[in-house]
Amino acid sequence: MLGAVETSSVSPVFVGRAGELTALTDALARAHADGEPQALLIGGEAGVGKTRLIEEFVDAARGRGAIVALGGCVEVGADGLPFAPFSTALRSLSRRLPEELAAAAAGQEGELARLLPELGDVGGHEPSNEDATARLFELTARLLERLAADHTIVLVLEDLHWADASTRHLLAYLFRTLLRGRIVVVASYRADDLHRRHPLRPLLAELDRLRTVRRIELPRFTRAEVRRQLTGILAAEPAPALVDEIFERSDGNAFFVEELVASHGCGRTPGSLTDSLRDLLLVRVEALPEDAQRVARTVAEGGSTVEYALLAAVARLPEDDLIEALRAAVGANILLAVPDGDGYRFRHSLVREAVSDDLLPGERSRLNRRYAEALEADPSLVRADERATRLATYWYHAHDPAKALPAVLRASVETRKRSAYAEQLRLLERAMELWDEVPAEVRGSLRPLDHAEAYPACGCDPETTPLRYLDLLAEAAVAARVCGERERALKIGKMALRLLEGDDGEERDPLRAAWFWTERSRVMSGLGRSDGWAEIATAQELVRGLPPSPVHAVVLAVAAGWGMLHKPGPESLADAERAYEYARLVRNEAIELHARLTLGTLQVSAGDRDAGIAALYEVRDRTRALGLYHESARAHINLSHALENLGRSREAVEVAGDGIRFAREHGLLDSQGWIRANQAESQLPLGLWEEAQRNCEWLERAGTSSKPRGSAAVRLAQLAVARGELDTATTLLAAARGHYGTADPMPQYTVPVELVELSIAAAAGRIQDVRTVLARAAESGFPPGTHRDGWPLLLAAATAEADGLGLPAAAPGRDEALALIRRCARRMTTPAPVWQAYSLHVSAELDRAEGRTSVERWAECVAAYERRERPHQLALARHRLADALLVEGGRREEAAALLREAHATAVHLGAHPLREDVELLAARARLPLTAPESAPPPRHGDDAFGLTPREQDVLRLVAAGRTNRQIAEELFISPKTASVHVSNILAKLGVSGRGEAAAMAHRLHLLQETV
Repeated sequence: MLGAVETSSVSPVFVGRAGELTALTDALARAHADGEPQALLIGGEAGVGKTRLIEEFVDAARGRGAIVALGGCVEVGADGLPFAPFSTALRSLSRRLPEELAAAAAGQEGELARLLPELGDVGGHEPSNEDATARLFELTARLLERLAADHTIVLVLEDLHWADASTRHLLAYLFRTLLRGRIVVVASYRADDLHRRHPLRPLLAELDRLRTVRRIELPRFTRAEVRRQLTGILAAEPAPALVDEIFERSDGNAFFVEELVASHGCGRTPGSLTDSLRDLLLVRVEALPEDAQRVARTVAEGGSTVEYALLAAVARLPEDDLIEALRAAVGANILLAVPDGDGYRFRHSLVREAVSDDLLPGERSRLNRRYAEALEADPSLVRADERATRLATYWYHAHDPAKALPAVLRASVETRKRSAYAEQLRLLERAMELWDEVPAEVRGSLRPLDHAEAYPACGCDPETTPLRYLDLLAEAAVAARVCGERERALKIGKMALRLLEGDDGEERDPLRAAWFWTERSRVMSGLGRSDGWAEIATAQELVRGLPPSPVHAVVLAVAAGWGMLHKPGPESLADAERAYEYARLVRNEAIELHARLTLGTLQVSAGDRDAGIAALYEVRDRTRALGLYHESARAHINLSHALENLGRSREAVEVAGDGIRFAREHGLLDSQGWIRANQAESQLPLGLWEEAQRNCEWLERAGTSSKPRGSAAVRLAQLAVARGELDTATTLLAAARGHYGTADPMPQYTVPVELVELSIAAAAGRIQDVRTVLARAAESGFPPGTHRDGWPLLLAAATAEADGLGLPAAAPGRDEALALIRRCARRMTTPAPVWQAYSLHVSAELDRAEGRTSVERWAECVAAYERRERPHQLALARHRLADALLVEGGRREEAAALLREAHATAVHLGAHPLREDVELLAARARLPLTAPESAPPPRHGDDAFGLTPREQDVLRLVAAGRTNRQIAEELFISPKTASVHVSNILAKLGVSGRGEAAAMAHRLHLLQETV
């Protein structure tokens, strides 16, 4: 009965997992039918059956016409081969859909070649750019969406527990941002390998929060399922004792069941097996012929998959003997031929790990040396995209530092070219570990590779200057910052600065120190530890008095950029001018364009508007021509921001739209977020509220940086206030504060937050809170460029004071608040006609707050807005002008026309508070909001809310702050009757309290005689 077990230990019958397979096939059906991407994670311990479940699903998918692309994570290298499973999967898609993939990648081949080298040479790359990885991710997502538009694609990624950081980040990005296409992404991982600090754990936690991702956990087999598995393997019903024995020893693990059954064919019985799992896994390997065992040991040390030609070079067996050894290992179901390539791998990784662990220390290093020597002798033995990383790994495990260090450095350059900065960091850390073990003469022969980060900045010639330890630290610091490991970047920078401050005269280098301090400023700001200025100031001191250099220009450009964001003014403008001049002096056009971009933005804020805007347009076009995509995207950000500062909102929206298309085309996801935030800000005043909301919702879903998401929350909060949704606005305000943080306050973020906070307080009638926020904002000041939110803030404060006129609760501190608003308004700039209109609006509300209603002032305000695209502001001003016309009397038709226009705008925008105010005023004055010919004639002498003369008397006293008892005494009625009158008034006015009733009475002039 057991005679054939040795060659058929795998059950031909698929056992259990019916529910899990149904979940996978249902996801495939939804993706195919609805065109909505599906994402599934399959977890379970090693050997529980993840691969078998995926194989069954893949067979089913192919049977339904789906295109299947398989990719497995590779356990090799400092942190795995970067993007290994995606490269394999895309290579498979390229073979199945060559024309479609070429069309989908058209125009972006150089970028996508980082994942699929067959597309061409890597091009268009800005070294150590934070956007480079995000750009690659975005382009990959769009590539898959294009392919999945016409085909159902199943993308399978196995063994995520071995995934490199870049693969994990790309997978998370796809799960978050794939929005359309007939695509199913399935990823598996070994759950029992996830120790507390395993890097996959944070990813799984993040994906658990996504409603679009389904997680499937595979349990062990029950006794009944083990029995069915044994039946399939043995092709007969197993004896109950055998089932009990194997179920007890395997504990329901499917792979262990197979190994236990297979051990029978090796002359063992379950009862004779050792309790060691490693020994169990080695049983069948040790039963192989000697040459087959030797080949298995060689394959185990070569990585997850070993190419046949490489294996032949390392095994050093005659070809016939090698083939026979491989045949024996494959026949015993220990090794498998790779379906899509010319190589071999272990059928199960647990067996490979057991064989590798069983190697002697000397045997392991010898095998790795053989692999390295074979690969150096013939680099074509492995694919080009894997060559550098695998060679570095082999030499490292061969314990040959002199050979390993150069190989690791070359591998770090290759990973940087592929935007795999996390893997670059791991390799550089390995190089740092090897540094002191390498002879000085070997280190002295090393040169910087491929424009290393520190050399151009410090003015060193990479052809003649040897590589130094500080250079490794510089590269590692940048890689850590760019890949998001800022804590590690901070530690590496500290290490470098300690070396530079040491007693060794060779290490003293003010330019390098200034470079590291500038880098530290970026990291401290990114961590939210500080605003980064102290580090910039230190860098400035270090370069002071030294000859011009690129470091000078970088330090000045960073200082100017900091000033632009934190303290815009003459000093920052001077820094930007100096940075621009230094960059031109040292002929570094990239730094020159960066500095000019900052300079142009500051020029606009300083009043040199035409020159500033022209400079920003020129930088945008020049950076595009040079392929400086990140800087070009920054030009779109700054240009749209500057245009909004000048009130040119329509032009800002158009520039931002062009920028969004540019960022999407080049995969600049982070930059796209900043541009969308700017576009939403410019869409709001234009009345494009739905479009602004869509931009903000995109940022909430796909934004990668906290600041743009904070801006999205602020703009959504402004929308909520304008729509009367104060609870929503309060929640969004808290979210915005969380995104912005408190360690690095910038006026462009603090002023909008204060605007929203004040607006919420004003809408809720909390006049003292309004004054508190106003005082805080005034104390901080309104630096150049913040008038775009400063004027709306002053307007909201002035309107709140006007609405509170006559309320006893608003009287204390009223004069001081009005004086403060006037002082702030005098200091606030009006660099464009639209801000002059705001200034008129604020003045008109201040007059209203002091009891003066001027038709001429409100008419001037309306005329100013009519020449600008500010529909909501225009409707507010028309409402106030209509109110003034009614107060002065006799101009009812003009007032009615204004109210109809304001009402139409409020209805179109969904501005419910404005709509209610217009309807209440029209009702009080008996003015129709419909066409005049269809309106009933006005009635005089009757209040719109049906208030009786006695109730109007009571309302006057309520507005004056009287209690029910005081009202009763003054009107010679009982307190109970006074209470009844107050209740009736509240019901007729549709308000919830005495304060609201008083505010409405004053706002709508209900206590004055109707004209």
